[in-house]
Amino acid sequence: MIGYLRGRLVHKDPPQLLVEVAGVGYEVEAPTSTWAVLPEIGGEVQLRTQLVIREDQHLLFGFASEAERRLFRDLLKVSGVGARIALAILSGISVDGFVRCVQARDTAALTRLPGVGRKTAERLILDLRDRVEEMAAAGLAGIVTPADGPAARAEAEVIDALQALGYRPVEARRLVEQAQAAGATTTADILRAALKAAAPGGRS
Repeated sequence: MIGYLRGRLVHKDPPQLLVEVAGVGYEVEAPTSTWAVLPEIGGEVQLRTQLVIREDQHLLFGFASEAERRLFRDLLKVSGVGARIALAILSGISVDGFVRCVQARDTAALTRLPGVGRKTAERLILDLRDRVEEMAAAGLAGIVTPADGPAARAEAEVIDALQALGYRPVEARRLVEQAQAAGATTTADILRAALKAAAPGGRS
């Protein structure tokens, strides 16, 4: 089992990466959330990995965090969810956003994810509700609690709101960080600034 890779990023063409480790090139597929933290070509990359074996091929998937990899593994255990759909889910929502959807039994939000219909959304909630509670309790999902303070809660709330509007996790986080850098602190102010920056002519 290949559980971890550290090497030089040779090529990237979403969703596939090529990572050279000790002279060997590993083809790795990664979700959008991982792409957000990748270095430039030639830089060092570190990935947690999951090998998926099929009859006709072996596929290696890479993740920037252990939380992403654990959720990917859990998704594969759900009936009707294969590696491609699991990767698409992680590309369409953050780990903490997914956990919130399952906790709230929000099938509507889950069905907006690529490849997820209503029946699949219901299975995700039924099969993973205990697992996401474990992840939240262990702090693996980045779940925001009152102890994290108002700034963290505002950030998480706006990211979830932007994703509900159709923005990808990477873009949502970028817009929030941009709004915070401009001085926005409350949920309303961050959301207003993020939407303004996302509007035509408003991007930096």
